[in-house]
Amino acid sequence: MYHWQMEHCHPNISYWTLHGLWPDKGMDCNSSWHFNPSLIEDLLPDMNKSWPNLRNHSSVSFWKYEWHKHGTCAAKAESLNSQHKYFSKALELYHKLDLSSVLVKFGITPSDKYYPFSQIEGAIENVYGIKPKIQCVHSSKGGDFQSLGQIEICFDSDFTLMDCEKQSAKETFAITGLDHFRGAKKASGFSVCDPDIPVYYPPLP
Repeated sequence: MYHWQMEHCHPNISYWTLHGLWPDKGMDCNSSWHFNPSLIEDLLPDMNKSWPNLRNHSSVSFWKYEWHKHGTCAAKAESLNSQHKYFSKALELYHKLDLSSVLVKFGITPSDKYYPFSQIEGAIENVYGIKPKIQCVHSSKGGDFQSLGQIEICFDSDFTLMDCEKQSAKETFAITGLDHFRGAKKASGFSVCDPDIPVYYPPLP
């Protein structure tokens, strides 16, 4: 999972961004298939906005990592069998989902208050009709504290929405959105949110 500490957060992003398009079967499937940004040159303006590296590193290095780890495996599907197809499909799904607007529609915005987990999950289920995988950052000190960190939306091999917890014999994919973590500096990383603990959706500075 891609996670970070508060001091690494990108200061100019105030919306949910794309983390990746991940097939559920395999990682690092073809180390000889090197990432070439010139093949996705027409996508770069959108990628720089929608798919930035939220750490203090170049976005190109992030996209390269995602391609090598996930894209080379996703490319087993004909619809994703090139770098351009892979990144273009991820962007298409990201914009179609429009996660930021969905949360705002249901009154879920970054603030100093806590939200019931069911409110966040329910908003997503209401719009998309599926159960997402919602992950939080938990305090390294323990206790009843969790901050909203990452949301996965899942699709079947035809890119039809499906419950993330549903098992399938066919290849499935997850489109993953990331938000800034503005909570404690020391955190244990992302893990599935505890549905019984309220969720903090940190405000932007």
